[in-house]
Amino acid sequence: MISIDNLKVEFGIKPLFSDVSFVVNDRDKIALVGKNGAGKSTMLKILCGLQKPTSGTVSIPNETTIGYLPQVMVLQDNTTVKEETRKAFSGNIRMKERIAQMEKEIGERTDYDSDSYMELVQKYSTEHERFLMMGGANYEAEIERTLTGLGFARSDFDRPTSEFSGGWRMRIELAKILLQSPDVLLLDEPTNHLDIESIQWLENFLSQSAKAVILVSHDRAFINHVTNRTLEISCGKVVDYKVCYNEYITLRKERREQQLRAYENQQKEIADIKDFIERFRYKPTKAIQVQSRIKQLEKIVPIEIDEIDNSAMRLKFPNCIRSGDYPIICDDVRKDYDKHTVFEMVTLTIKRGEKVAFVGKNGEGKSTLVKCIMGEIPFDGSLKIAHNVQIGYFAQNQAQLLDENLTVFETIDRVARGDIRLRINDILGAFMFGGEASEKKVKVLSGGERSRLAMIRLLLEPVNLLILDEPTNHLDMQSKDVLKEAIKAFDGTAIIVSHDRDFLDGLVDKVYEFSNARVKEHLGGIYDFLRHHEVDSIDQLFIPNQKNKEQTATDKAKNKDHDNESGISYQERKEIQKRIRKAERDVEGCEAKIEAMEKRLKELDGLLCEVEHACDMELITEYTSTKKALDEENAKWMTLSESLEKIKAML
Repeated sequence: MISIDNLKVEFGIKPLFSDVSFVVNDRDKIALVGKNGAGKSTMLKILCGLQKPTSGTVSIPNETTIGYLPQVMVLQDNTTVKEETRKAFSGNIRMKERIAQMEKEIGERTDYDSDSYMELVQKYSTEHERFLMMGGANYEAEIERTLTGLGFARSDFDRPTSEFSGGWRMRIELAKILLQSPDVLLLDEPTNHLDIESIQWLENFLSQSAKAVILVSHDRAFINHVTNRTLEISCGKVVDYKVCYNEYITLRKERREQQLRAYENQQKEIADIKDFIERFRYKPTKAIQVQSRIKQLEKIVPIEIDEIDNSAMRLKFPNCIRSGDYPIICDDVRKDYDKHTVFEMVTLTIKRGEKVAFVGKNGEGKSTLVKCIMGEIPFDGSLKIAHNVQIGYFAQNQAQLLDENLTVFETIDRVARGDIRLRINDILGAFMFGGEASEKKVKVLSGGERSRLAMIRLLLEPVNLLILDEPTNHLDMQSKDVLKEAIKAFDGTAIIVSHDRDFLDGLVDKVYEFSNARVKEHLGGIYDFLRHHEVDSIDQLFIPNQKNKEQTATDKAKNKDHDNESGISYQERKEIQKRIRKAERDVEGCEAKIEAMEKRLKELDGLLCEVEHACDMELITEYTSTKKALDEENAKWMTLSESLEKIKAML
């Protein structure tokens, strides 16, 4: 579909890349990877024709269509969400108008036997069939399905695009590109403004419906699920790995080791040649050999290896005083903006040392609850911060608080303490501020660069409660690894608001889901949470269902009426809810024991059916005692279940 031959791009003395050749085939799902500044975004711009290479050719067949989503784009403000998205079908709409015009002309004409009339009918028939084959009659349904998948509610369809934040407007542009069904999709960081549900919808779309895809992303889980081929830009070259990203990591490590061995051998060879030249330069009897060595040295093509990977570098937060046992306790917390309830009845307890995630669709209140914890906005209910809690808070606006007149190095040097001061350059390099970048003034940094700098500052401050709001949006994979390892080694408590599943995986042990103005606790990691939803309510999770919403509203109204009729006081209701939670945990614990014993009985039954174990008294005794314990546990489960139902009936 696309053929790149001997491509070269120069912005300065040293080429960004050169001698680049590869082919993009139909149905290829390609991850374009490389360190920041390697030229990934430049490559996408060249492929879509927005930028010309210094030399080389990019061959694209005339009928091939390309859809390109850049990181930053100019967005329209004068239409509604649906009207703007409908522009993706401008060709279909024009075709529909032409068909309607021909249909009108056919109805008005009476020269049925004329050649021009028959020609018109034939043209109408051809256009109409083509229109139907292109799915022209169904584009409205496609628009609604795509917008819904990317997180828009139906009530958003007729809202002006100017009412939405930049992130939501980027979703509109993404929807337009996907709906055009181009032959090649070029996506530059498409997940930066998406939540977990929308990312998973996009994963499924790209895997099942898209044709060829070239993807730049720092979301490791996303590119692993979507891509089947990896192009790495390294040392100004493109290396083609025909495997998915995880396999590429393994192959790249092996290739790098080979590069290092070859580099070391070459350096030894160069040193030996230079040593020979120096030793015999002035000996006439060795003149021919010396000249031969000089020519040999000139012909050697230096082996380049990429910069040393700093992802193995470890950062550790400075020591801080011990906080209380429960740094945060929320009891019936509620937040309203005018008539809109962001969340209500939020009751949660975060223990010292826990790493928890706040997840949910955008707009469900994750950042709002963080602001309540920080004391930045008023709220209703009780929210207690334990004694000796020192909070380190990272949000997008933290970058605005940096001193613009300092350099990057000075900004970090002022907060670094002790031995860490000796490693400032290494730390800056791990977060893409290596070399001359460390001498830049803060005022010339982009928004993403300022966010990364604010993150480094936070890593060097003595805190015992970390609150990170979307910390990975402007970090590459190497930087994310450094940050993740630092948080894992952190002795204190951490609250992480993020949609990056790979970042959260293995980092958090509890997930709080924000949905329908409520906050629900899920024990376990992020993939335990996702597996739970895939089993129980995948449609509700990924595709907002109006019927479900209406049912939720009806249930709320019923509960409200029931509260008014029951006459139960607030304190009594809270106490009953605590008893219910305890009873549910007891029942779940009992069910787990029953499941384990039933499994063991099945194993023992299989063993005792074998001839060699038929008279094994040890197995027989274990079988008898396990069977007795199972009967007792079943009786206990029955009692606990009845007790739980009685407590629930009190509400």
